[in-house]
Amino acid sequence: MSLEKKKLFAAFRSQEILYKGILGAAFFLAVIWFLPAQETRAGIVEDLQTTISARTSEIESLEKEIVGYRAELEKVGSAKSSLQNEIARIDITRKKLATDIKVTETKITATNLNIEKLTLEIGGKEISIGKRQDAIGESVRRTNEIDQMTLAELVLHSENLSDFWNDVEQIRQFSARAEEEVRNLRVLKSNLESGKTDRERERASLVSLKAKLSDQKVIADTEKKTKDKLLVQTKNKESGYKSLIAEKEALRKKFEQELFNLESELRITIDPASLPPAQKGILSWPVSPVRITQIFGDTDFARSGAYSGKGHNGIDLGVPTGTEVRAALSGVVIGAGNTDIFPKCYSYGKWVLVKHDNGLSTLYAHLSLIKVSEGQEVSGGQVIGYSGNTGYSTGPHLHLTVYATQGVEVMRLGDVKKITHCANARIPIAPLNAYLDPMSYL
Repeated sequence: MSLEKKKLFAAFRSQEILYKGILGAAFFLAVIWFLPAQETRAGIVEDLQTTISARTSEIESLEKEIVGYRAELEKVGSAKSSLQNEIARIDITRKKLATDIKVTETKITATNLNIEKLTLEIGGKEISIGKRQDAIGESVRRTNEIDQMTLAELVLHSENLSDFWNDVEQIRQFSARAEEEVRNLRVLKSNLESGKTDRERERASLVSLKAKLSDQKVIADTEKKTKDKLLVQTKNKESGYKSLIAEKEALRKKFEQELFNLESELRITIDPASLPPAQKGILSWPVSPVRITQIFGDTDFARSGAYSGKGHNGIDLGVPTGTEVRAALSGVVIGAGNTDIFPKCYSYGKWVLVKHDNGLSTLYAHLSLIKVSEGQEVSGGQVIGYSGNTGYSTGPHLHLTVYATQGVEVMRLGDVKKITHCANARIPIAPLNAYLDPMSYL
């Protein structure tokens, strides 16, 4: 036998305990090599999980607080209109938005901790795989060298041939089991990496949510300014508030009558073939949850004298100020504006008009904040603004109008007809036959 093979044989004899015990404690030799590091890693992971659990409990507590604010807002919204109730609504809205922001920041912290935990777990599996691969390589190398020895060489130089073959078989079993373990660990590593990707995606969405809530904080600050202005205008007296509301109501009626007269004179033929068949699901609800406070057409409110008695030109969805408003379908923003910049022009307030490819256009009005610009392409479900109470509005809500695109156009009112207080305002204008019932498509 060659000197190299004699050395190999001697090596196997001197490490007999390793191979005989390979299916027992020695099978985990690779793990033992880095056990201290694993224990440290496991301790860190456990600490992270404890912190994550604490953050989760904090989130649950804050979300219960938000539910309480929502209930208060609904109660105030259903109460009789008064200066006191309006101030209470603004204050509760600001408190709710501040809590929303805190919830989101806590969620972002928890997600970052989860990502760190997953990263540690993935790193541990990578080390485990590497050590096991080293052990496999060594066992395979030695097994291959033994396989190259002739039977005569094994018989002549083995004290106990049966034991030696047992050693060889145990090495092969170790190799097979270790390879299976590596395959399992790779699957686990892949799953953990997928989890990490999911967490990073979640973190990105939460960062986006934090930006949204920052917008809502702007809205809340605007609400505070509105409150301060309201107190100045009314001199903090209920009688002053009632006078202000009466003036707004008179100006709103005058505007609606003038607008109705203008749109009644428009004559545009709408081709029915240009419209999608009336079917549920053509459009998606722009807010959640859905609470319809006024339907399209001849409503009780319309019969009471609103809209010049000609019916409501859309639907109203009752939602708190700062609720995300999403595009009902993909399309292009063909108009956006704010009628409130014109004194005593009580109309849509902040509004957005989106033209869709199916012959429909949708208007979102009384917004508190606009997040898109004219000419911008939007996808279905994309946030285009936040609900509010701008323009003439009896309370926070979203007004949604659906038009036949053929009939609607964004115009400066003064370029078409004299409109008191609103001549410089740009809003969507359409003949009466271009207004469609949103419920036919939602």
